Amino acid sequence: MGFIEEMVIGSGIIELWIVESRSLKEKRGVLNRILKRTQNEFNISIAEIGDNDHWKRAKIGFSVVGNDRRYINGKVDHILKFIDDLHLAEVLHTKIEITSFPDSIGHLEYEDKYNEY
Repeated sequence: MGFIEEMVIGSGIIELWIVESRSLKEKRGVLNRILKRTQNEFNISIAEIGDNDHWKRAKIGFSVVGNDRRYINGKVDHILKFIDDLHLAEVLHTKIEITSFPDSIGHLEYEDKYNEY
């Protein structure tokens, strides 16, 4: 039997307090900087997922996918530290989950409708 490959998903929710915000417009400006800088640095999926109408609070979610659990766990830790080190908002709470999906599908035979061309 050989090495079993797996898909590993690291996801998280981060609750933020934006101290300097005095309006929704200011909040969105700060939040956009956080989202874009983090996305550019780590090439991850990240978006605002809650507290949309509160001008001091924000909730963002992110996910990252790979095939090595230790690597994904480390990347999630780096993402959290990066956001905190931006000093654009105070991190109030984080919730992290690392999930693995073994490649239990294996090598299935299937018809490929494009093979005939």
